[in-house]
Amino acid sequence: MKNSLIEKLNAAKRNRGVTLKQLAEMSGISPGTVNKIMSGALLDVKTEKLQKLADALGVSMHYLTAEQDAPQERILNYGIAKVACISPDVRVADCDYNAEKIIEGAIRAAADGASVIVFPELCITGYCCGDLFFQQALRRSAERNLEKICRATEKIHAVIAVGLPVTDGAGRLYNAAALLFGGDILGVVPKTNLPNYNEFYEKRHFAAAPQNTGVIRLCGKDRVFGTNVIFANSGMPEMAIAVEICEDIWVSDTPSSRHAKAGATLILNLSASNETLCKAEYRRKIVEVQSAKACAVYAYCSSGMGESTADTVFSAHNVICENGAVLAESKPFGKGYAAAEADFGFILNERSKMLREDADRYVTVSFDMPVNRAPQRVYDASPFVPADKKQLAERCETAFMLQAYGIKKRLQHTGAKKLVLGVSGGSDSTLALIACRRALELASRPASDIVAVTMPCFGTTERTLENSLALAKAYGAQTVKVDISASVTQHLKDIGHDLAPDVVFENAQARERTQVLMDIANGCNGLVIGTGDMSELALGWSTYNGDHMSMYCVNGGVPKTLVRAMIEYEAEKNSATRDILRDVLDTPVSPELLPPEQGQIAQQTEKVVGPYRLHDYFLYMTVRKGFAPDKVYALAKLSFAGEFTPQEILHWLKLFVKRFFSQQFKRSCQPDGIKIGTTDISKNNWRMPSDVCGDVWQSLLEKLQ
Repeated sequence: MKNSLIEKLNAAKRNRGVTLKQLAEMSGISPGTVNKIMSGALLDVKTEKLQKLADALGVSMHYLTAEQDAPQERILNYGIAKVACISPDVRVADCDYNAEKIIEGAIRAAADGASVIVFPELCITGYCCGDLFFQQALRRSAERNLEKICRATEKIHAVIAVGLPVTDGAGRLYNAAALLFGGDILGVVPKTNLPNYNEFYEKRHFAAAPQNTGVIRLCGKDRVFGTNVIFANSGMPEMAIAVEICEDIWVSDTPSSRHAKAGATLILNLSASNETLCKAEYRRKIVEVQSAKACAVYAYCSSGMGESTADTVFSAHNVICENGAVLAESKPFGKGYAAAEADFGFILNERSKMLREDADRYVTVSFDMPVNRAPQRVYDASPFVPADKKQLAERCETAFMLQAYGIKKRLQHTGAKKLVLGVSGGSDSTLALIACRRALELASRPASDIVAVTMPCFGTTERTLENSLALAKAYGAQTVKVDISASVTQHLKDIGHDLAPDVVFENAQARERTQVLMDIANGCNGLVIGTGDMSELALGWSTYNGDHMSMYCVNGGVPKTLVRAMIEYEAEKNSATRDILRDVLDTPVSPELLPPEQGQIAQQTEKVVGPYRLHDYFLYMTVRKGFAPDKVYALAKLSFAGEFTPQEILHWLKLFVKRFFSQQFKRSCQPDGIKIGTTDISKNNWRMPSDVCGDVWQSLLEKLQ
């Protein structure tokens, strides 16, 4: 077995033309050790070192061990694969040199884990050859070096896209992209839109892509040739590749739009976009927008600084976007390398919600490239709360405005004189209070039109009671204190309860509070504003017909992590309430339904249902991304590494899934509320029966360790 592995490593080394010294530098292993391994002199070679050598040579361990008796365990990739864009150093019209740089770049990108590697437009010849494209010598050199690239990358476990000029049987010259895999050419895609303005004059040299897909003779074989081609990976069905070239994205009728309708989840753009003032920002935006419009991963790879500077300068600006979000970018005049793991499973989930149009007729070229690599992509652990302070401030302000305008419209429609809400000194009621104040400002009405009701009972602490009253007064609301201890006690006696803490003891308090709010609202022609947030809604962490019910729910679209961020945003802006707001944030989340212990809150929500940071992550990944729970778990381990153990993550994920399915009956009869973000589980935006079976989701989790 060992001899076979070493033989394959040596074959890969010969194919790449790599010396032992270069292999040592690329792998990070000492030259002496590399020499011993490759010569077979080292008897006990650690798998870790073999992996480093394989990565350096751009071959997979799957390839090295494919013929061994023991089958390799398949690694779940969850539809995630790395895409790389490389702008190599080129010499204009020096195809031999350019091919070497392309091979070198492909090997390094494969060692970095890339499954798809994209090079710029006309990279084998250089983009700036001008009338030399009419020279047979240049075109033959380009074709010869394409074969060389194929041979040198035969064992690289990646699809490689390179650009070169090609001619058809009639002698028409095309600016084209060739897709390579396993030492062969999968197909050739010509450029559709040829720029012929300003510094561009491509129609002087090239013909536009033919309307119909056919074949072209290249490197001794007939190859699929056309624009309506999907390269489908049977080894990762989520990955379906289509190609367009440079100008194709800059026109209104971009080919990638129809590629997406035909099923392409990954669009490759081989480009030679020169640099001018302000162009980089525009280029980035157009890639972002097109990836969003096509609902695809879009990899845009542009020429680098080796191109001719006779008239223009090229900057190696590469951008990889996923459904409108930038995953990776090589800044202009930088290293010219951008790589990122793209989630094609997410793209397909999005497509299932959006794509309803029939596609044009396409040719499908299949290839088999299993991505036997566990995802390394680290999703943001706080998806609802941007790390960037400017973005966070914009998000908080927008969320407040949505809440305020929603309340204002409801006030106008109902003719209500007052806004009535229960204030507890907790984060949810605090957020609702701020939103009510903003709504009244929009309506040019006094803050005294807020009736803030605090209703202490068995679990209320002095800290929360004082904060609730202080905040209400600070915001100019009318304050009403109704101690419900006696009424709840009488009610429990009336139903034969012994007053021992249990679910009846707890829920009786929540329902009494709701009754008080409703009756006060009736008395003042008021509108009861609900305070429950989206995280509680997902978990069903509310008392049915208690805090679950109101006349208008303003926080139902706000997850708990964003609730906290919005309060902190308000604290930074409002010095008069800053100290109180921050004390609210420092207070443990609690329904305060159990008696305090030595004056402190005895009932902490996150100790019962789990950390809201985790639950908001689970909610986002499940509802917004559409991921199965095993994928959520795999990604959560990366996102929360060092913060939560895998065992903790799995424990709380199981609870999330269980409650998400079992507590739907609360969500299905919730009051009207405001949609705040793209993740929304209100009854109007998330259609899911209240008696649905969650066994499929639960069974996936039971298999995990």
